[in-house]
Amino acid sequence: MTSQNRRLTMKNNQAKYPQLRFKGFTDPWEKRTLGQTTTKAKSYSLSRDVERDHETGYRYIHYGDIHTGVADIVTEHTKLPNIEPANYDELRVNDLVVADASEDYQGIAEPAVVGGLPTQHLVAGLHTITLRPSSANSLYLYYLLHTDSFKHFGYQMGTGLKVFGISWSNLSKFTFMIPSRPEQEMIVRLIESVDNLIAVNQRKLSKLKELKQGYLQKLFPKNGSKFPQLRFAGFADAWEQRKLGDIVVFLNGRAYKQAELLDSGKYPVLRVGNFNTNDKWYYSDLELPAKNYADKGDLLYTWATAFGPHIWKGPKVIYHYHIWKVETTSDISKNFAVHLLDADQAQMTNSLNGSTMVHITKGTMENKIVTIPGISEQRNMARLLDQLDCTIALHQRKLEKLQELKKGYLQKMFC
Repeated sequence: MTSQNRRLTMKNNQAKYPQLRFKGFTDPWEKRTLGQTTTKAKSYSLSRDVERDHETGYRYIHYGDIHTGVADIVTEHTKLPNIEPANYDELRVNDLVVADASEDYQGIAEPAVVGGLPTQHLVAGLHTITLRPSSANSLYLYYLLHTDSFKHFGYQMGTGLKVFGISWSNLSKFTFMIPSRPEQEMIVRLIESVDNLIAVNQRKLSKLKELKQGYLQKLFPKNGSKFPQLRFAGFADAWEQRKLGDIVVFLNGRAYKQAELLDSGKYPVLRVGNFNTNDKWYYSDLELPAKNYADKGDLLYTWATAFGPHIWKGPKVIYHYHIWKVETTSDISKNFAVHLLDADQAQMTNSLNGSTMVHITKGTMENKIVTIPGISEQRNMARLLDQLDCTIALHQRKLEKLQELKKGYLQKMFC
């Protein structure tokens, strides 16, 4: 046997075994296609105009509800839209419903699975393909359609310019390796358990964020009042109305030309996208005045695309044009200023009623009239809200670790 043939044999053998496996399972996995393990069942081109506000006993899965997560693992408790009764071919427990259209490649053939019926009659609606498993565990296939290998397949098979789509004939060609039924069920149970932990932590995180929003609404006066709804014991004085520009200073970030942004250099250049994502970092070797740098602990405010205050926790950076550095006067503590600006940002967001604000000007911020208490009360409020922020951050990290764990299982338990 030639070395090339040996390498091909080894590669083929590796493809039959996952990286991570339960003890007691040693048999090689078998090659299958979606067309071999499922049959195509009926979907209907039912759009949003068929939905009804009253209970009809008939509900449907619209591709938009798959993309938004309304339809995911469908159970008896899933709230899906009602439609008028008709003589439909209906969905059954264990059916998979995939979205055959998406505005991006990542959403092509995003799946939902019918784990239980939320009503007596359930139908697959617009831009969906229904897969009825014939020789595979439905949840195993559901998780399989979340793997990188399937996403890559969808990317290759997706067609269209503005909206990407996939047909049953192409979807049915997806080839994968599959273990025995008992091993499928073990894999499903493990990933389901992680999913359950993710759901529990998402609910906890949502409740903590709601609690914080409640505090922001009640700890800060509204509608020109000088007294908040909720207050620490021992504080009774009226709050003072001040122009924001009189108690803080907004320092402009530096506008960079693309040619000035380097792939490596002395100082990282902090842009809006670097706060919440892993957007590519750029660097600069320019030596600038001290006001152009942000150090750990500085208060920054993003004023375009994403709005709001941040305490910078990273190394020394040059902050970009769409970020202000906020310096406080003796009338306001920095930690309180973060929460004051946070409450203001929440109020601005609520006033938009779903529309999108592109940016806010420095002059608008400086001319805002805000109401503040004395320094001692500011510090008490900041301590409470800081502690809540720490708890939220802790739960956020825990959730992210669980999501990474699930991602790892999807990569290593499928082949």
